[in-house]
Amino acid sequence: MAKIKVTKVKSAINRTKTQKLTLEALGLKRIGQVVEHNATPNILGMVKKVEHLVSVEEA
Repeated sequence: MAKIKVTKVKSAINRTKTQKLTLEALGLKRIGQVVEHNATPNILGMVKKVEHLVSVEEA
């Protein structure tokens, strides 16, 4: 299964509660933090929801 690296690049201040919870569910707390996930439909949907706050690259 493909892997993706998700990096938080913007703050979650003044964002909706669902966006904040999505970032937390992805494991992102600090700006610049990188997490690696399998590219499942669930994870890709969560990334799509907060794509303006994160950057994504293939691992």
